[in-house]
Amino acid sequence: MSAPSPISNAVAVLRCFSVDEPLLGVTDIATRVGLHKSSVSRILAILETEGLVERDEPTRRFRLGLGMIGIAGPLLADLDVRRVAYPVLRDLAERTGETTALLLWNGSEAVSVEQIPSRHQVKHTSTLGTRYGTALSASVQVFLASEGSEHVREVLGAASDVSKVDGGAEAYAGRLAEARERGYAVNYGETSPEEVGVAAPVYDHRGDVVAAVLISAPRFRVSTEDVAFLGKSCAEAAAEVTQRLGGTASSSG
Repeated sequence: MSAPSPISNAVAVLRCFSVDEPLLGVTDIATRVGLHKSSVSRILAILETEGLVERDEPTRRFRLGLGMIGIAGPLLADLDVRRVAYPVLRDLAERTGETTALLLWNGSEAVSVEQIPSRHQVKHTSTLGTRYGTALSASVQVFLASEGSEHVREVLGAASDVSKVDGGAEAYAGRLAEARERGYAVNYGETSPEEVGVAAPVYDHRGDVVAAVLISAPRFRVSTEDVAFLGKSCAEAAAEVTQRLGGTASSSG
């Protein structure tokens, strides 16, 4: 069996801290992880430099540092928005009769992290973790509408379907502007002839888009007139999630 790596040892040290025992000394930690005190001291010194542990001066013992929050922050935010959004998605699915979902942005794709299936036998659903990178996807439009033009060009460079928009990239930029103004984006059978999607942005306390609420439905069940109802319902649901998060819509949006 190979010896534990330095990273494994550092993780073992961090795992020694708990709610019941937030403060630990070098000897305590060394005993628990099975390392010499000098090795534990070196690990703690590195972790302290990175802000992952802090020294309690009165006792000279250590506690977890605020740097841990910085590392876990994106995950905690994602988990929080998912928990907050769930009852809103459930109510939205009940009100519209269609599948609702929550998506997050990984920088180039919208990723499904929560879903409430439609009550109808015929419906559009996807597995959690499904990624959407096509430019005409409603959720992708929502996220790109909040991005800077340079990043939008980078994403569009990898998207093959923007050419389907009459007028190309310039017309697509206008489409994103319309989505921002209207409060929701629409994909009416453009990525799949059988599916309609509408999506609206969720904002955090800084006014940044952190998620998108999506309604997905079979195209045969959604007339062009129905799109406005679904879009408005989606935008209202996204605004409710925003409010629950303590967020506020960007003044530029």
